[in-house]
Formats: sequence, structure tokens, C-alpha cells
Amino acid sequence: MSLRLRLTLLHALLTTGILVALGLSIYGLVWQQLIHQTDQMLWNIAQEILHNAYIGPEGKWQLVLMPDLNLSSHVYIQFWDTEGNLISFSPNISSLDTPLDAAGLQATQPARRSVHTRGAHLRVLSIPLTAGEYRLGVVQIGASLIVVDQARQALSRIFALATLIAVLLTSLIWWVGIGKALAPLRNLTDIALNINRADDLSRRIPYSGPADEIGRLVLAFNETLERLERLFTSQQRFLADVSHELRTPLTVIRGNVDLMRRMKQIDDESLRSIEEEADRLTRLVGDLLLEAQAASGRLPLRFAPLELDTLLLEVYHEMTILARGRVTLKLREIDQVPMVGDRDRLKQVLVNIISNAINYTPEGGEVYLSLSKVGEQARLIIRDTGPGIPAEDLPHIFERFYRAAKDRPRAQAGGFGLGLSIAHWIVVHHGGRIEVQSQEGQGTTFCLWLPLTHLESPAEKGS
Repeated sequence: MSLRLRLTLLHALLTTGILVALGLSIYGLVWQQLIHQTDQMLWNIAQEILHNAYIGPEGKWQLVLMPDLNLSSHVYIQFWDTEGNLISFSPNISSLDTPLDAAGLQATQPARRSVHTRGAHLRVLSIPLTAGEYRLGVVQIGASLIVVDQARQALSRIFALATLIAVLLTSLIWWVGIGKALAPLRNLTDIALNINRADDLSRRIPYSGPADEIGRLVLAFNETLERLERLFTSQQRFLADVSHELRTPLTVIRGNVDLMRRMKQIDDESLRSIEEEADRLTRLVGDLLLEAQAASGRLPLRFAPLELDTLLLEVYHEMTILARGRVTLKLREIDQVPMVGDRDRLKQVLVNIISNAINYTPEGGEVYLSLSKVGEQARLIIRDTGPGIPAEDLPHIFERFYRAAKDRPRAQAGGFGLGLSIAHWIVVHHGGRIEVQSQEGQGTTFCLWLPLTHLESPAEKGS
């Protein structure tokens, strides 16, 4: 059973219940009002009758009908004595010798009852007649309820017909309205199935309705598709890059092995080339492992007190060797900055960013390093005089698998598009942030902000 049909049936059931409850309430109120009006009429007639009755011979009541009483043909009157004898009655029931209400003959107080007598439905008022302490008899006044019964039946039929029409009409309107409201969900389902069959993540769900729950669902689904498309595209690009990076060292290794096999002797230059390419493969596998651990939140961080200035000096000396005089590495200012963090991971961040600056800076360029304390944070600035990062690449440099400067040779660009993503993860999980400013032709500046004391990392918060 579809959601549309279930909602329509539920609406029909609720509407029927509400209308039935409303109809029964109105039916009961109308019935009570009609009975109240009948009782009031009987009481008024009783008062007039008692004013025109007198005690006859032997203490028996006699009934005198006044001309202005104007009794209806559906109103009946009987006088009964204490011995159950019919003393007097209205002319319209001369043939009735039984009480209008047998139980009412024993009443000690005025009593009203609805009874059936000889197939007639009557409302009977029984009033005991007394003289001082003596009970003399009972007067019973009855009115036919045929008009009331007809009104009740007509009201029941009207309510039943109105309920049926209302339920059918509202259900039809509800069915159409639910169909229009659920149309985006059907489109969402169809597009999701088409995407699943055709592997087309570029499709989006068109929606021009209000920003209600369905609108927000469609928006969220479209944003999810957009994010999946970007991730799928970046992964495809990453796989292509990794395939190339793997193919190159493997080709070199295989070529050198074939060369030594043909020469039938070990060549030192070939062995050195094989060793370099093996190291390159090791770095690639290590980056992939770190990225997988960071993406899953299982990259271990070991926090301990450290001197960030000492760590920066250590990296500075290592990177000076890496620059090999091609690029000038300058340390402008450095403060003593004790803090709490993972020394190895922070060194990995510094090595990655500084080595990128060296690799991207052309020969004769400069890379500047500085470290200072700003309040309760450490600020580390790495600025190069390289070509800068294109504006279209700048928002994506910390994304996984993303590589800027795709027009550059890989040997010049270095890396595999994972280093900055891993560095960003490490800094964020130290409670810090990385800011980047770059302009093409004028270089790039990375600014790392790190808290001086250990803050609870997102990974620790979730554990």
C-alpha cells in the first residue's frame, strides 16, 4: 500500500470519526431540546388542568375542560384514583382504558417518562393529586412524540448523507493534494534509481515549491549529490594521479632490473635509481595510509609538552639541506613557545608545508619562517615568493585527493595531493586552524594558529 493511499485512508478515517462525533453531539443536543420543549408544554397544560379540576362527590376528582385550553389532538389526559380506576379522560382517548404510563401511577413526585403504548410513542407527565396528607389519585398527561421521532430520523439521514459526502469530497481533495505534495518524492526516487542505474551524479532534482519539509529534503538530497559528484570526481582524478605515480617508479625499477639482467652485472647507478623509486613508493603508501587513518578518525595523536620553537629550528635545518641553495630559507623571528601537542605530527605538518613552499618556489626565490605568541595561541607563518595558488584552486587545497597546479609536471609539483589534507586534519585536531593567503605571481602565505595548551580534540570528544 502506497504512502499516498495510507495517508488518504487515515484522513478519511479521522474525518469520519470527527464528523460522527460531531453528528452524535448535535443529535443528542437536538433530542434533548425537543424533549425539553415537550416537557415544558406538558407542564404548562398540567397547570391549566389542575386549575380547572375540583373534588367531586365522595372525594373524587372531576375534570372540567375549559374552552380556552385548546388541547392538541396529540395530547392526552387521564385522571386515576388511588384504586386504579379511570375517573376522567380527554375525549380523544375515550377508547383507552389503560394508563398512559403504568409505572407513573405509583409516582409520589411529578415524573416524566417516554413510553410506548399500543404502538404509540408518548412522553407522559404523571402528577400525584393530594389533599393535605391524603393521596387522591394521579393525573397523567401524554404527548405524542411522532413529530420528534420524525425529526430525529430526518436528522440522522441528513447527518449520514452529509458525512458520506464530506468524507468522499475531502478524501478526493486530500488524494489530489497529497499527490502534488509527494510529487517531488517520486521525482527524487526516480532520479535516485536513474543515478543508480546510469552512475550519473550530475543530475539534480528540480523543485520550485515552498521551503517546507519536502523542499528541505530535496535541497539536502541535491547537496548530497553535489558533494558525492565532487568526491567521485576528485577520487577519479586521484586514482589517475596515483596510477601515474605508481607506473613511473615501477617502470624505472623494471627497466633497471632488465638492464642489469642483460649486462649480467650489478650497476651502482641502477641500484641507486631503484632505491630512490622504492623510497618514492614508500612515501606514497605512507601518505595513503595516513589519509585513510585521518579520514576514519583513527590517526593516533600523542599529546605531550614540547617546545615549538625548538621543533621549528629542527625543521628549518633539515629544509635548508633540502633547498640545496636553489631557494633561500630565512628565519625572520622566533619566540620561545612551549605548548602541548603531538611532536611528530606537528613536525609532519611543518615539513609538508615548508617543503611545498620550497618545491613551488622557483630558483633564486625565498621562503620566510616566523614564530610568535599571540595571546594564548602560537602563530607560525610560512611565506614563499613562488607563483602563488590560482584563485579557483585556493578554496580546495585542503580537500582530500585535490591537487592544484595540474598543468605543472608532477616532478615539479611533488606530493600526491594528500599532504595538505593530512596537515589540515592534524592542526584542526590540535584545536587550531590554518589560514592561507595567495595571489598569483606574488607568492603564498600559510598561517598556522595553535593553542598553547592542550584542547580536547574532535576525536577525543567523540570517544
